[in-house]
Amino acid sequence: MLFVGDDWAEDHHDIEIVDETGARLVRRRLPEGLAGMSRLHALIATAMPPEWAELEDAEAASRVKIGIETERGGWVAALVAAGYEVFAINPKATARYRDRHSMSGAKSDPGDAHVLAEIVRLDRAHHRPVAGDSADGEAIKLIARSHQSMIWDRTRHVLRLRSTLREYFPAALEAFADLDEPDALELLAAAPDPDRAARLTKSKIIGALKRARRRNVERRAAEIQQSLRVEALRQPAAVQAAFAAITLSEVRLITALNTEIAALGEVVAEHFGRHPDAEIYASQPGLGVILGARVLAEFATTRTGSPTAKPARTTPAPHRSPGPPAPRGSCWPGTPETPAWPMHCNSGRCPHCADHPAPAPTTTRSEPGRSATKLRCAAWPTATSASCTAA
Repeated sequence: MLFVGDDWAEDHHDIEIVDETGARLVRRRLPEGLAGMSRLHALIATAMPPEWAELEDAEAASRVKIGIETERGGWVAALVAAGYEVFAINPKATARYRDRHSMSGAKSDPGDAHVLAEIVRLDRAHHRPVAGDSADGEAIKLIARSHQSMIWDRTRHVLRLRSTLREYFPAALEAFADLDEPDALELLAAAPDPDRAARLTKSKIIGALKRARRRNVERRAAEIQQSLRVEALRQPAAVQAAFAAITLSEVRLITALNTEIAALGEVVAEHFGRHPDAEIYASQPGLGVILGARVLAEFATTRTGSPTAKPARTTPAPHRSPGPPAPRGSCWPGTPETPAWPMHCNSGRCPHCADHPAPAPTTTRSEPGRSATKLRCAAWPTATSASCTAA
């Protein structure tokens, strides 16, 4: 096997190729782009042992293991398409491995390329190779991750808004449970400070609630108005005005993020719906369109995707209960249908059915005013006996 460490930067790649013993075969700095990829293929071909010349191209390429600190971009896609087994190494893991080779803490691009080559040579069993994805799968991965990142950005801005309001306008936190909801954003944009919030009319609050499609708008509007008019400690006017400007800025950002998240969510749904495995993922309990797209994005979507060194854990098969017990020798109830016992033999007519007497009725079902027929057990001439049954 050959092991390649690839420390990438915006405009170049530092490459180191080592053999199975760790001996360095090649160290180069290659440019980003098609020219650099062509030179990398040539370097790998030069370093291949002579006996690999008899192998098929795909078999020879599969014996090349490459470590790089990313799983995205055209460079990685070209490596996977060439048939190399590519491992996306977390930069934090690379930093920890670096300490094994140098205690000084010094970092260099060629040094990191050597560390990455050693990782795939010695510890690749503890890392997951980049999954082979179809074009549709790669598109879903990009759009689903961008959608998730945008939601995280919105969460950060909501936390900043909450922190700001706590400093000068705590009544807003009492009035609005969710600061990223449309009604809360509209009212905070109209009244970003306690003075203007106290002057909000009930009709304006009701209008915001109706546009956000809230229920019980009359009661909710009264609660919001009461919360905003509660007396509280105030900041000086100049400080309050500064906080209000910050609040307005955060409100505008969150409003814009809400719009973009909704638009991007539609794109996620569109790409997810076109994928041939969408129905399978959506059928899993708890997976909707967005979450199903995220799950699909983290797995290989080609039928012949590269095997993973650490396959994802799956739910074990449910424990199957034992099958029904084998039928006993007796075929009770084995008598033909009668008014007292309208049942046939469960296993079909057999020579022994005539020997099984029907349970004798203790009451008559057809007579009005009487209780239902009760059946008592009869003694069977066979070795097995039946339990008592009440009709």
